Amino acid sequence: MEFAMSDTAREYQDRLLAFMDEHVYPAEQIYAEQMSASGDPHFHPPVIEDLKREARQRGLWNLFHPHRDTQWGSPGLSNLDYAPLAEIMGRSPALAPEATNCNAPDTGNMEILQLFGTDEHKSTWLKPLLAGEIASAFAMTEPGVASSDATNVALQMTPDGDEYVLNGRKWFASNALHPNCRVLLVMGKTDPSAPTHRQQSLMVVPLDTPGVTVVRGLPVFGYTDREGHAEILFEDARVPRTALLAGEGDGFMIAQARLGPGRIHHCMRAIGMAERALDLMVARAQSRETFGAPVATRANVQDWIAESRIDIEMIRLLTLKAAWLMDTVGNKKARVEIAAIKVAAPKVALTVIDRAIQVHGGVGVTADFPLASFWAYARTLRLADGPDEVHKRSIAHAELRRVDPEWMKK
Repeated sequence: MEFAMSDTAREYQDRLLAFMDEHVYPAEQIYAEQMSASGDPHFHPPVIEDLKREARQRGLWNLFHPHRDTQWGSPGLSNLDYAPLAEIMGRSPALAPEATNCNAPDTGNMEILQLFGTDEHKSTWLKPLLAGEIASAFAMTEPGVASSDATNVALQMTPDGDEYVLNGRKWFASNALHPNCRVLLVMGKTDPSAPTHRQQSLMVVPLDTPGVTVVRGLPVFGYTDREGHAEILFEDARVPRTALLAGEGDGFMIAQARLGPGRIHHCMRAIGMAERALDLMVARAQSRETFGAPVATRANVQDWIAESRIDIEMIRLLTLKAAWLMDTVGNKKARVEIAAIKVAAPKVALTVIDRAIQVHGGVGVTADFPLASFWAYARTLRLADGPDEVHKRSIAHAELRRVDPEWMKK
């Protein structure tokens, strides 16, 4: 098992760290000012485009994309090489991922279009996504069913001649309120009578399709995220049969292919947030005094600092192992490790962030520091891309089958 960074990855890490120090962190205050002045929670601040231009000039573009492509700047990094880069981006989650065109859900959607899209899909949607000219959303979760079981999706995709007619409702379609969002990848049922995992299909649906209505954006822990988490209504929305990705009934398979890389990217960024929270905790503990001595001299605070370092290192190693397995044996055989990090990484991040908030005192829950928004983001990850309980169930089933391969048949 080899976790050493390749020379290529180390070079990109150095370049990305320099970009963060010289441009991203200084832009955070500008970003806040531009968002405040706009009065629009879904405003696209000019500083984002400034950062995107700088990142592309530096060759820090589409780093997530596993396919080497000089036209779109993708170096074709492995999951193991990309892991430390995603972690660095996670230290400024509102800016760095989008600045480098490595932000969710666009990354997962681009991978789907690359793997399952037609030439038309790639020309119309993948190319402008790779260029950072448009944004996209993934519409799977629904308000009326337990979407942790993707076979529950109820949105109907009814064949009608050369078209499909879509009826239903989605929500938590992240990115759908981004001013640049132009397309949805929508999962629904094309054949309710088919075997359970062959009932679903995935389609490319332009956001301006008649019958598609963005009903509202959903706040998350009181935050109205810039990209938005939309509730979307589909009322007799018609798309051509060419909107279908792969084949009819392939929706569940495609969604699972998308979620593996997406989950590990979330975990990588969560580690970055935890690292920055630890840095902020240490700085605050050293700079503040209580009862005549720096807060950093208190035994309980030193315990929090030490435990945070231990926790981060453990979750980083588990994440690197999952990335290494994805590269060497494939996503399917790495599914237990992917499920494990999806449970562990947000929990560790939440613990470290909470300690940092406690050390900061009252200011820790304000917008003067990023800790409160970090906490909300990390807590949401315990639900996004599958709740903890579903991943624990998968891990438990794997362990039960390891001892008794026939267990599930009993």
